[in-house]
Amino acid sequence: MNPLQLIREQPGAVRAMLELRHFDAPLGRIVELDTRSRALRSEVEQLRAERNKGSKGGPPSDAVKTRMREVGERIKAIEAELGPLESERDELVLHIPNLVDPGAPVGAVYEDNKVVREDKPRELPFPAKPHWEIGEKLGILDIPRGAKVSGSRFYLLRGAGAALQRALIQWMLDLKIDAGFTEIYPPFLTKRQTLVASSHLPHFAENQYHDEQDDLWLIPTAEPQLVGIHGDEILDGQKFPLQYVAYTACFRREHMSAGRDVRGIKRGHQFDKVEMVVYCHPEESPKELEGLVDRAVEVLERLEIPVRVIELCTGELAFQATRGFDVEAWAPGVGEWVEVSSCSNCGSFQAERASIRYRREPGGKIEHPHLLNGSGLALPRLMISIIENYQQQDGSVVIPKAVRPYMRGRERIAPGEFAL
Repeated sequence: MNPLQLIREQPGAVRAMLELRHFDAPLGRIVELDTRSRALRSEVEQLRAERNKGSKGGPPSDAVKTRMREVGERIKAIEAELGPLESERDELVLHIPNLVDPGAPVGAVYEDNKVVREDKPRELPFPAKPHWEIGEKLGILDIPRGAKVSGSRFYLLRGAGAALQRALIQWMLDLKIDAGFTEIYPPFLTKRQTLVASSHLPHFAENQYHDEQDDLWLIPTAEPQLVGIHGDEILDGQKFPLQYVAYTACFRREHMSAGRDVRGIKRGHQFDKVEMVVYCHPEESPKELEGLVDRAVEVLERLEIPVRVIELCTGELAFQATRGFDVEAWAPGVGEWVEVSSCSNCGSFQAERASIRYRREPGGKIEHPHLLNGSGLALPRLMISIIENYQQQDGSVVIPKAVRPYMRGRERIAPGEFAL
C-alpha cells in the first residue's frame, strides 16, 4: 500500500509510525491538501456530469448555454488549482518513511538498540594505537596529502594500503558471487528519479552531491542503482530471489560536529563499499534479512575480527527500512565498535516507489516484491578494524590470512617500506 493510500485509509497507523520513529513529517499538511484535492475532484466530476447531461436533447436554451459557460469556467479554475495543489501533496508524501515492523525494538537513540551478539573485544599485549598513527608511520595512509588535493575529510592510501583495500573489495565480491549473487558494475552518477525510487530523495538531499546543470547525482551507495535497474518492470517471480552485489565508490556530505570522529578515516565524503540487494517474495523477506546479516558477519569471522550485531530500534531505522540490523567490528586503537554494515528489510516500500512488480507464475496476479539491502562491507571502517586489530608492537601490520591470496601472498606491512 503506497503512503498516500495508507494516509487515507489508516492515518492513525501513519501517525503511530512517525511517533515510534521520532520522525517529523508534514502529515497534517498532506491530509489538508489531499482533502482539498478530493473535494475538488468530486466537484469536477459532478460538473462534467452536468455538462454531459446539458449537451443531450434538443438545442439548448439561453439559460442552459449560460450555465454551461459557468460550468466550463469552473472546471478550468478547479483544474488550475489542482495542478500545484497535488504536486505539493505528492512531493510531501515522499517525506513519509516506511512503516515499522512490529518486531523492531522501540526506542529513540543508539543506546536503545538491542544487542543480539557481542564477541569479546580483542586485547592486545601492548598499548593499542589508532589507525591514523599506524598508517601514517607505515606510509600507507596519508591524510594531509588527501586534504591537500581535495580538502578536509579526504585521504590517500599508498602502496600496500591501497593494495589491501583493493584486495578486500575483490575478496568480498568473490564471497558473494560464490554464494549465488550476480555482480553488477553500475554508474557512479544517477538520475533524480532513481534516488526518489530508492528513497534517498528528497529526504536526504542535503547529504548528497548534485550536478545542477545535468541534474545528475553522485551515488550515496550502490543501493539506488541496484533498485533502479528493475524500475517499471514486471519480473518473473519464479526466478526469485534475485541477488545482486556491486562495488562502488560512495559519496556523501558528512556534517560533523567539532571533536567527534574528526580524526582518521571513520567519516569521509568518499568511501568504497560492497553492497548487496535482494528481491524476493514478501513472505521470504525475514529469512533474506537474516541471510544478509549472516553474510556481513561472515566477512568479519573470516578475518578473525570480533563482531557485534545490534538490532536497530524504531528511532534508528533507515527511512526506507521496516526492520534493520547493524554489524560492527571491534577497533582496539580507537577503543570502540565501528559500524561496517547496515542490513535492512524495506518491504515493498521501494518497489512501490520504483513501480517494480512481479508475477509468481505466468498470467498470475501482479504484486510488489520485497527489497532488502546490506553492506557487504564498507571499506574505511573495515580498514580501521584490520589495521588496529592486526597491529604489531614493532609498528608493522599483519595481513589477515583470508586476503593474503589477493595480496600476492604478502603476510605483513613492515615499517619503512612505503615511507616517503
